[in-house]
Amino acid sequence: MEEQQPQKTEKKSFSEKFAKFHDKNYKLLLIIPLILIISGFVYMGFFYSQNGDFIHKDISLTGGTSVTINDENVNLKDLENAIYNKLESVNIREVSDLLTNKQIAVIVETRSNDTRTKEILEDYLNYPLINGQNCNFEFTGATLSEGFYRQLLIALLIAFVLMAIVVFIQFKSFIPSMAVILSAFADIFMTLVLVNLLGISISTAGIVAILMLIGYSVDTDILLTNKVLKREGKSLNGRIFDAFKTGITMTLTSLLAVLAALIILGQLSSILSQIFTIMVIGLSFDIMNTWLTNVSIIKWYVKKKKHEN
Repeated sequence: MEEQQPQKTEKKSFSEKFAKFHDKNYKLLLIIPLILIISGFVYMGFFYSQNGDFIHKDISLTGGTSVTINDENVNLKDLENAIYNKLESVNIREVSDLLTNKQIAVIVETRSNDTRTKEILEDYLNYPLINGQNCNFEFTGATLSEGFYRQLLIALLIAFVLMAIVVFIQFKSFIPSMAVILSAFADIFMTLVLVNLLGISISTAGIVAILMLIGYSVDTDILLTNKVLKREGKSLNGRIFDAFKTGITMTLTSLLAVLAALIILGQLSSILSQIFTIMVIGLSFDIMNTWLTNVSIIKWYVKKKKHEN
């Protein structure tokens, strides 16, 4: 019992020191996400001027041809050099066996039509491509893809608006509600900025991942806001720390699970890889936007309200 007492004192001392530091600097800490958001808007403006859109879209959203060539001997580098200038917007990926990591197929994506793509690939491979035997062809028209893209964006907007309505109904107060919505928006916006910086072309699966991210983004923010505004009997810092212990456990558990899925299953499917990649990025940003952005706004709001009363 005598050996444990110094540890408790040390923990208490650290907690008190951190609370004192946060009380003094929580407003200044808002500068970090503010700089990231402003920088993100500047980058997105430049990106839009260069690309005419806010994201890189793959052929599922632009239309084009996807060919899976079941040939373990195709060299990706040679294939890319041979067809890069002959087909439009070429993207080549390897499909590997999960256990041996040995190449089992190659996926070629291009905005060119299926006839032109087949001719160019057969010229390089020196053998005919027969759909359903040694390859699989998928072609999506540009009109259909653009229509589907617009529908996904509408679904994303509706989901975000409905989330905002539920948050306002829950808290019935403007600033706490806006803090939750701002954090959710920052998670999605920062994720899109980083995805663009990494050069990832978003597919329909990527849009679905962003829809999922809305739910993941608001859960810890709602937890934090509920505990700070509605729970009594503890100091403000005590309520924040209680929310942090629960919230960070939730987020890290989800993050580790998604990261494991990305490592294990990401090689099997480009769709799964993109979903898990976007989720990992979004959950990482959620830690900052919840426990730096939202917590500072909520703390500022509670202190100001207490001072006014």
